[in-house]
Amino acid sequence: MKRITGDAPLPRALRGGIAAIGNFDGFHIGHQAVVGWALARARAQGLPALVVTFDPHPARLFRPQLPPFMLTTVDQKLDLVEAFGMDAAVVLRFDAAFAALPADEFVAGVLVGRLGLTGTVTGEDFTFGRGASGDPAKLLELGGAHGLIPETVSPVRDEGSAIISSTRVRAALQAGHCREAARLMGRPFAIAGTVEHGDKRGRTIDVPTANVAIGSEYVRPAYGIYAVRCRLEDGRVVEGIANLGIRPMFTPPRELLEVHLFDYAGDLYGQTLETELVAYLRPEMKLADLEALKAQIAKDIVDARAALL
Repeated sequence: MKRITGDAPLPRALRGGIAAIGNFDGFHIGHQAVVGWALARARAQGLPALVVTFDPHPARLFRPQLPPFMLTTVDQKLDLVEAFGMDAAVVLRFDAAFAALPADEFVAGVLVGRLGLTGTVTGEDFTFGRGASGDPAKLLELGGAHGLIPETVSPVRDEGSAIISSTRVRAALQAGHCREAARLMGRPFAIAGTVEHGDKRGRTIDVPTANVAIGSEYVRPAYGIYAVRCRLEDGRVVEGIANLGIRPMFTPPRELLEVHLFDYAGDLYGQTLETELVAYLRPEMKLADLEALKAQIAKDIVDARAALL
């Protein structure tokens, strides 16, 4: 899949395509329905299939005071889009100048002029242009003058008729309901980060850990102990257990993801580790002493192995 970022031009071979447009944070089942329809339209017409998304998320520009809320990094999102079968992804920089574009200039200048699109697919809640003045009806109106054919996809609902949304995924994670989040996303929530050198306390109790900084933009799931699956840079997937939080047994407090991989020996420093939160086992706790901690970790490992079956 071709990845177009910044002001890089779209290759001629990818012009004339059908694009799914949206933030697609988390690329949950609802987002997959939008992208899937764009892919189906493109394949039926023999045209390139594209995703057009934005970085940073518009909410970060308009409401900078928001706490971390992202479900995927840009790289994770593009990896998911590529695995879905799209031909290209275009990441538009969402800054003040872009946000100020009138709706008609977004359609004529960006969608038609820069990208040469012949069709778009969006969700029903899609907005664009200065002051969010454009919506799917406006896109249909403006696109007609340029031969651009827009379509919308209705929200996807679960068995309880509730709309699947990024907001629901975040709420599930913050409540420690990572299996519910996985159901909505179609896969477990995963944190990608570089393995850093730590204080190596885990080695002293025979539970070595890989320390991963959580990053400044990820939503914060419930602090606690998780059963996890980790994807290594070489593609291997290794099961394990992780502590996500501030480690109340130690000072000073530091927010960290500490991962202990089962049946693994190797140097992970400097590598990117993607850690899927499979099951929430318990909250963080401050125990009486090191022996109590070792006993609790032994129990947690048994519980994690059981949760990963």
